[in-house]
Amino acid sequence: MPLNLAIILPTLNERGNLGPLVERIEGALGDDGWEVLIIDDDSKDGTADEARALALSDRRVRVIQRIGRRGLASAAIEGFCATAAPYVAVMDADHQHDPALLPAMLASLQAGEAEICVASRFALGASTADWAEPEREKLSGIANAMARKLTGVALTDPMSGYFMLPTATARALVPRLSGIGFKILLDLLATSPHPMQAKEFPLNFTARREGTSKLDRAILLDFLAGLYDKTLGRVIPTRFALFGTVGALGVIVHMAVLAALLLGMGEGFVFAQAIAVLCAMSFNFWLNNWLTYRDKRLIGWGAVLRGWAGFCATCAVGAFANVAVATLLESQGVFWALAALAGIVIGSVWNYALSSRFVWGRF
Repeated sequence: MPLNLAIILPTLNERGNLGPLVERIEGALGDDGWEVLIIDDDSKDGTADEARALALSDRRVRVIQRIGRRGLASAAIEGFCATAAPYVAVMDADHQHDPALLPAMLASLQAGEAEICVASRFALGASTADWAEPEREKLSGIANAMARKLTGVALTDPMSGYFMLPTATARALVPRLSGIGFKILLDLLATSPHPMQAKEFPLNFTARREGTSKLDRAILLDFLAGLYDKTLGRVIPTRFALFGTVGALGVIVHMAVLAALLLGMGEGFVFAQAIAVLCAMSFNFWLNNWLTYRDKRLIGWGAVLRGWAGFCATCAVGAFANVAVATLLESQGVFWALAALAGIVIGSVWNYALSSRFVWGRF
């Protein structure tokens, strides 16, 4: 059979899940007419090596190992552009998504019944009984309600990570996709110039086969970041907006620590200011690592400590730029408040540029 379908599997530490999943896909689709694209974010457990070992004996398996970039959405985008198959599916590699739905989804698209097919955890006939994570299920319900308002598509699960569409449709939307975070389906639906005709397939959403989930409580914030990107992201880049928001919260932390040391403990201003600066920078680093650069998050004590030191050094340079610009403008007769604001903007842009480059990755 000619190549009809590519299944994109974004992976991060899924070594033990790959072989059994390829077998399940073969059981659902037969011997040919499909390929699996494993897009691995440089997993530390040898996922990419396992994928290459599978590819040596199975030409239907291909591997893209990404260095210096992470995130499910961007991995799916690279998959869209890396296949010649006329149809493309995205699914998780952890066995929570049942490959048995693939043939019916493909047949529906080929028959022209829909522009996109979505495996839904919440459609009539679906089940999440084996998921056993009520907190994440509740967060998904909240995010789904907001997503329906954003996209105008009446889906029960617009936040699903398991869907299929014509590859040409996906590639046509790629230049305008944000590629932020984990919810590529929401990005596709919100970017489409018209509400896409969708068909849902009830999914029995089960527990992962092995390994641990990559999603955490920041998933709702991740959704809000995607929402911002689709509304104001063309004016102020989303990551810079998050960086600036964290910086504003850092100012509150700074003033709180300064007031506590000065007024509550009677410390001198120089000591109190130094401690407040250190606390604010540490808070900013932690929150940026958890939220702003979630897809590039530093993990492990060694990486975190090196990142913290680099972030503090970056902020010191930014603070110098801030003061230098503000002082120069004020000496030229610019109103002091405007001069200070200009200094803050320059310092923030400088900190953002340097920390993006040297703290959270080369790219």
